[in-house]
Amino acid sequence: MSMHVPVRIGPAEAKLIEQLGSRGAAAAAERLAQSGLPTRKVESYHYTDLKMLLRTVPELASAEKALSEPVFRVPGAHRIPMTNGIADLDGTEPAGVRAGTTKGSALTERDDVLVRLNAALAAETLRLDVEGTVGTVLHIDRRTEGDAGHMNDSVHLFVADGARATVIETFSGSDEGHLSNHASFVALGAGVELTHILLDLSGAGATSFATAEYQIGAGAKLRTVTIHVGSALSRINLFARFAGEGAHADITGLNLATEGQHSDITLEVSHNVPRCSSKPLFKQVARGRSKAVFQGKIVVAPNAQKTDAKLMMQGLMLSDEAEILSKPELEIFADDVVCGHGSTVGALDEDSMFYLMSRGIPQAEAESMLVRGFLEEVLDPIADEQLHDALESVVEKWLST
Repeated sequence: MSMHVPVRIGPAEAKLIEQLGSRGAAAAAERLAQSGLPTRKVESYHYTDLKMLLRTVPELASAEKALSEPVFRVPGAHRIPMTNGIADLDGTEPAGVRAGTTKGSALTERDDVLVRLNAALAAETLRLDVEGTVGTVLHIDRRTEGDAGHMNDSVHLFVADGARATVIETFSGSDEGHLSNHASFVALGAGVELTHILLDLSGAGATSFATAEYQIGAGAKLRTVTIHVGSALSRINLFARFAGEGAHADITGLNLATEGQHSDITLEVSHNVPRCSSKPLFKQVARGRSKAVFQGKIVVAPNAQKTDAKLMMQGLMLSDEAEILSKPELEIFADDVVCGHGSTVGALDEDSMFYLMSRGIPQAEAESMLVRGFLEEVLDPIADEQLHDALESVVEKWLST
């Protein structure tokens, strides 16, 4: 005879249940009350026990205009501010881009606690429709303003057949203890070429969650770059699904963790149709007493013959107290495929350090040079020079602090 053991609800869960109830999301509140936040027993959260790590939840943030200057700029880019979940549209979008808003969240279907919270609490979704070739970088500046608060926002990016674009979404806010939960749905039509970047610059005392889902059409080419440098606790979920034959995706990222941070990037790539290829490459650097986590899974469906998929994680530990965790997985249900995965974790090469220091380069500078070289494989393919340089500046700042 099985017995149902009631879930013990902690302060963070109790606050979330209260907030869900205040927004009329009774079903989501009941689901959270029954299951609680995920623990190590949930496989996808094995290394990021939210029940243990998320101790408090601030009050829901109120809608307000951006007050402070952006923490990240790309020269020449078209910036669209989103403050506490509300987009500020001025009607000056570049040719080929239409912007508007819809109610609710762009993500509602996926069975994940962060998606369910966003679906219940996001007030609106910024919708961008892209047609043709857009030569201007589109910067969606997603910010948490005011006193520490709990904010959910949402973006739906639709790139029409044959279009080309570069889009960066940044997450930022004060160093206070705010909680942000971002959702993005990115749909690529046939023959699209898209570079899509997620950059987490949240304050040092913040908790930052994000989920991005990609639907990749026939013959499309997608390059994604996900970069974490901010927030005390971070979890970024990435889901990519091939919806048309002959498509390719370079799914890359940098997970940079420093003293006191716990940062988790979790990826699932679903090959559902034949003749598609993917090359996920993620690099992690951890220093001080920090923890960097990468979980990556490639799933190849029975009919997805001629799939070519290679998953790689490389980690670099800069201190004895740092921890890097990696879990690459393949689930293959087709027989005519080329698939592989790998994971390496190590320290800086002693011979290289000795070589640089023997030529008068100080130890800290030599270390930065080697780390920079380790990371450049992810940044170098970014074609827009000003965007590339702006992202390099973010890495340089991280290395120098």
